[in-house]
Amino acid sequence: MIDLAPWAWILLAIAGTVVGLSKTALPGANTVSVAIFAALLPARTSTGALLLLLVVGDLFALLTWRRHAHWPTLLRLAPAVAAGLVLGAVFLAVAGNAVVRPVIGAILLAMVAITLWRRRRTTAAPEGAAHLGTTLGYGALGGFTTMVANAGGPVMSMYFLAMRTPVKVFLGTAAWFFAIVNIVKVPVLAGLGLITVPVLLMDAVLVPMVVIGALFGRWLIPRIHQALFDRIVLILTVLGALYLLIP
Repeated sequence: MIDLAPWAWILLAIAGTVVGLSKTALPGANTVSVAIFAALLPARTSTGALLLLLVVGDLFALLTWRRHAHWPTLLRLAPAVAAGLVLGAVFLAVAGNAVVRPVIGAILLAMVAITLWRRRRTTAAPEGAAHLGTTLGYGALGGFTTMVANAGGPVMSMYFLAMRTPVKVFLGTAAWFFAIVNIVKVPVLAGLGLITVPVLLMDAVLVPMVVIGALFGRWLIPRIHQALFDRIVLILTVLGALYLLIP
């Protein structure tokens, strides 16, 4: 088991709950979990540890939204996402924690900026099928960011919004996208030595929190005031990202 202080376990439990919540109700909240894990664990280890919890959360996302996916969109994205995943795996293989930690922080800040920009540009999103360059760009960036920092959510959300995807189709397509991508990432990160026995034991302790968060998200989604929660998530993510950028 990874040796951590009691307060660190409390924060990891909160992060695990947010993982479940993000999968069934509030996708943007997951950047908070990324920041907490990367702040408390070695940066490379945090990527592997969080991935396993995300896979558990993906099961709940599929149970909720699996019937609403748009498979032509997933197939169109596949080549670019695969390229991004390969680039991310190469980066993790050659970069140490001293490099990965600030990169995760920078990615989180970029994700916040993309999210804010996306919301300002939603009404101006292009109609119809996205241009090939747009699909390749979003797909490659989404693959890279999800491999390096498990932070591809805002990138792919921006793409789905640009495609004017209906809400249920958005959630269903995203659920299948991340379920498939995260399963593909598991053997890659295990091969890089980022999924170890101590990591598995730590995640076993945190899995119940993911389940609680996912169930709470299913109850919360019709009741929460979205705008206020989004602001809180963005603020916490920025603070976490800034902390990771401190040497």
